Amino acid sequence: MAIHHWPPRERPREKLLHFGVQALSDAELIALVFGSGTAGHDAVALARDLLLQSGSLRGLLAADRTTCCRLRGVGVARWCRLQASLEVARRHYQEPLRERPMLDAPRHTADFLVAQLRDRPYEVFCCLHLDSRHRLIAFDELFRGTIDGASVHPREVVRQALAHNAAAVILAHNHPSGVAEASQADELITRRLRDALALMDIRVLDHFIVGDGACLSFAERGLL
Repeated sequence: MAIHHWPPRERPREKLLHFGVQALSDAELIALVFGSGTAGHDAVALARDLLLQSGSLRGLLAADRTTCCRLRGVGVARWCRLQASLEVARRHYQEPLRERPMLDAPRHTADFLVAQLRDRPYEVFCCLHLDSRHRLIAFDELFRGTIDGASVHPREVVRQALAHNAAAVILAHNHPSGVAEASQADELITRRLRDALALMDIRVLDHFIVGDGACLSFAERGLL
């Protein structure tokens, strides 16, 4: 049965309007993003099938273009819709960091970094460049690596910080393994970067390691 034949309060859009977006299931949310189904499948049935094939909502959103487009009912256009929805959420987390000092919003910083880095299949090393009031100037992905590491070059980190006229930085990288713990190599590169940036009078305020939904803060652990 097509969705427009459903009882009004069971239709995703009407359900959202009447009960609020929190009342919608994962499948209903995906159905609204897609806007339509396929031959023989309404949008909700299609979304349920895709969630089942992907294992979870996170699995569907984290799938790369090739993997996602192999799923029955998904083409490039629907993959683009999913990615656009995900990017909207990421940018939503970034806005508070531009509006207030980052040291006043550690939870916002951690949420932003988790949204950006959690589901990357490879290690990414990033830098948040801050002004003299510790507000966000720019977020840069500086280095990408393999599943278990990325080469970090202090000269490039310093160059980017100077290019943004940053007064301070927060470093971040993810662990694709999901374990948010600092290795000896992580501690060593943090010290090297801190010392290199200090020569330019740029402070390293923190270094976050993003795991499976969690963040480790070097500052909180006393590792800076």
